[in-house]
Amino acid sequence: MARSSSSLPFDFDAPPPPPAAAAPKALTVAELDRAIKRSLDGSFDTPVWVEGEVIGARPATSGHLYFSFKDEREDASIDVAIYKTNLTPRTRALIVDGARVRLRGKPTFWAPRGRLQFVAERVEAVGRGALLEALERLKTKLAAEGLFDADAKRAIPREPRIIGVVTSKTGAVIHDICKVAFRRGGAHVLLAPALVQGAGAAASIRRALSELARVPGVDVIIVGRGGGSSDDLSAFNDEDLVRAIAACRVPVISAVGHEVDVTLTDFAADARAATPSQAAEMVVPDTRARADALRHTRARLARAAMARVQDGARRLRAVEKRLGDPRLVLAASQQTLDDRVARLETALRRPLARRAERLGVIERRLARLHPSVRLGEESRALVALGSRMASRLRALVSQRERELRGLAAGLDAMSPLKVLSRGYAIATTVEGRAVRGIGDVKVGDALELRLARGRLAATVTSTHDVEERDATGDRKPSTS
Repeated sequence: MARSSSSLPFDFDAPPPPPAAAAPKALTVAELDRAIKRSLDGSFDTPVWVEGEVIGARPATSGHLYFSFKDEREDASIDVAIYKTNLTPRTRALIVDGARVRLRGKPTFWAPRGRLQFVAERVEAVGRGALLEALERLKTKLAAEGLFDADAKRAIPREPRIIGVVTSKTGAVIHDICKVAFRRGGAHVLLAPALVQGAGAAASIRRALSELARVPGVDVIIVGRGGGSSDDLSAFNDEDLVRAIAACRVPVISAVGHEVDVTLTDFAADARAATPSQAAEMVVPDTRARADALRHTRARLARAAMARVQDGARRLRAVEKRLGDPRLVLAASQQTLDDRVARLETALRRPLARRAERLGVIERRLARLHPSVRLGEESRALVALGSRMASRLRALVSQRERELRGLAAGLDAMSPLKVLSRGYAIATTVEGRAVRGIGDVKVGDALELRLARGRLAATVTSTHDVEERDATGDRKPSTS
């Protein structure tokens, strides 16, 4: 029996439905990257020159050089790669953070990371970048104000009660710090989360720093973040942030980037750490290391004490061996003392005897030179000299008397008084001058005439030239 078509589940007589639309073919990521790369490569057949500022230059272990190229006037940047085949010493010297250069190359798309980059083959210097110049001016200004002075740096506490940390709450910095602190024996870590990159990062760090500084128990603060380009670390070159770190009431450690990264907060902080982990090592004492050092010190001290005791015992035994029986030592010392006393007495008796002999000689000499002996000798000599002197004086007086009598006789014979007694007179002027001729007076002069007995006063009334003769009878010339 035939079954009606309406009872069948499918109506074979009905026209077939239209075919469904085919789904679009999906590209794989690699195909899309290759398509973008082909399109980009086709748009730049020849190399182009690009001018900008170098940011975050970093050499790779492969020998290539990577950095960001930033537009100074607009918010735009592009990653740049220079392969080692195009690198020269001059190129490496030119590619430094903040340098303004011109690059010749082509833009390309790097498929493994899906990243647009510029592959440069030639570099020319243009000058210092505006960002670097502004940073240098700010650094010079802050240094002139004394914010970077070494004398203003405070000592980092060795065992802080609470360690404040200013960093991102989701980054690896806080985890590294906590891990180091736990490994070194544990510490109280207080996190003040802040933005460490991008717009508003500097203000966020300042707020977090201010909040930590108001906590009474915080003894030190670590301000840090991981590494990055110069653009990523720009928040730590903010002037207000640098001033806030310099004015913070508690010591601050700057742990920004890696060892090669340097920011202005590194100069303003009380200490700088190459990495956040190193900052944690600076403030968290290693209890295990200290315990090991204490054990080693205790062991060394015990060994040193034991060695000291043993050395003392050896020296004591050596001394005892050298000393021997104390009675014998004392007896030998007494014998030595007796011998030296005898030698000393002998040595003293000899010079004493010599000195006694010399003293006897001196006493005998002194006896001969005694004052009483000398006085007797001198008295006898003086008596003899007196006798001789008296004899000489008597002889001398007799001789002088004889000579005097002869002279008196001669003088008496020549005395004018003898002449006066024969009737002559001596005429003198009133001045007492003898008159020898008429030339000695003039008429009217007063004269005095001395006679044998008495004197006469006379006046010259006239003068006459009388011819005189000398003793031989010759005529003498007149004296008028």
